[in-house]
Amino acid sequence: MSSGAPGAPKAYVIGAGLAGLSAATVLAARGVSVALIEGAPQAGGRCRSYFDAAMGGVIDNGNHLVLSGNRAVQDYLSRIGAKNALAGPPCAEFAFVDLQDGARWTLRPNEGGVPYWVGRKQRRVPGTTATDYMKYAPLMWAGRKARIDVVVKDRGPLWRRLMQPFLLAALNTAPEESSAALAGAILRETLAKGGRFYRPRIAHPTLAAAFVDPALRYLGEKGASVRLSTRLRGLTLGPRAAMALDVPDATLPVSARDVVVMAVPPWQAAELVPGLTVPDNFRAIVNAHFKMAAPPGTPPILGVIGGTAEWIFAFDDRISVTVSGADAIVDQDRETLATRIWADVAEALDITAPMPAWQIVKEKRATFAATPQQDARRPVAKTRWRNLFLAGDWTQTGLPATIEGALRSGETAAALALRHLSL
Repeated sequence: MSSGAPGAPKAYVIGAGLAGLSAATVLAARGVSVALIEGAPQAGGRCRSYFDAAMGGVIDNGNHLVLSGNRAVQDYLSRIGAKNALAGPPCAEFAFVDLQDGARWTLRPNEGGVPYWVGRKQRRVPGTTATDYMKYAPLMWAGRKARIDVVVKDRGPLWRRLMQPFLLAALNTAPEESSAALAGAILRETLAKGGRFYRPRIAHPTLAAAFVDPALRYLGEKGASVRLSTRLRGLTLGPRAAMALDVPDATLPVSARDVVVMAVPPWQAAELVPGLTVPDNFRAIVNAHFKMAAPPGTPPILGVIGGTAEWIFAFDDRISVTVSGADAIVDQDRETLATRIWADVAEALDITAPMPAWQIVKEKRATFAATPQQDARRPVAKTRWRNLFLAGDWTQTGLPATIEGALRSGETAAALALRHLSL
């Protein structure tokens, strides 16, 4: 499986989600012989695209929004030759509709770090004052044990019409019970830096086309091997190092000079690595896809307040909806969910047509619960085995479970692996 010279150290990356792809591409860029092993028949993990018969076309499993200030996203896309794979407006702009009273508005922050926009009524959330926004500043230096509901008491218009939906989308956990420190990390890297750091960006035309296919091409060009549909069944660990990988058709020896990056879901990592503490409480996401082009003038992303639908994404050939922290609805019948969500879409976009062809995608364990207790269970990338490292948005990245966090975790694991390889 080695792509380098005989006897050269190898890097085994287990898992081809974004964390694994990040680690593999960093290592390949440094000339390391990489073997990428993935249990599923396709790469991408929870960030994947596929042909859906009900929709008659390719859809993403979910809608993954990134922001212009996501440093690891930009580095990853540059590395794999996909710098232009994201689409979005030239400035930070967020449209909203409140289904309870029909109010519509567009949030228009200024580009710079001094938030003068909050002092202008026409640019901020209706019903809010400039001082309302300052109430969230304490989140940026909150301790790791603090919950958002303890640090911020506001439950007025700003909470309901911006901060609650924003934090729910970022944390995939009810903000009231979520980690103030994780929320603060998001705020420090986006809202606190100015609009140029949180221009919304969507993968174009699909998640796979932006994040996965270019990475696989890049790895192929670098001589890496990629094995799909190959689940790691076991890991042989010695006192100080990983020694072998057990896959369905072989036992792969791992020398003390080789490295292993474990970029699998936390529950799988806990089965493979003795004594590993990982998050064990998760939150669901529900995505709905409708085979209809949005009406002319529909914003690319529309935040929905007061409905089941939370974020509506307008694509050329479909309308997609994301519901975060969806544990309360994830077990509902799929047609019931589609009908319920379509009613919100029709109202939000002023559509009178009947519900078109649709698909519901459920991820019951989409992310770890972003509570202080679960955050404390996240392990660091380094293990007590000197050639074994962990990657995944569930590791201790300082961020919630996001694309940015997954890619950073891959960078961290790759940096540790490169240090070991240089010894």
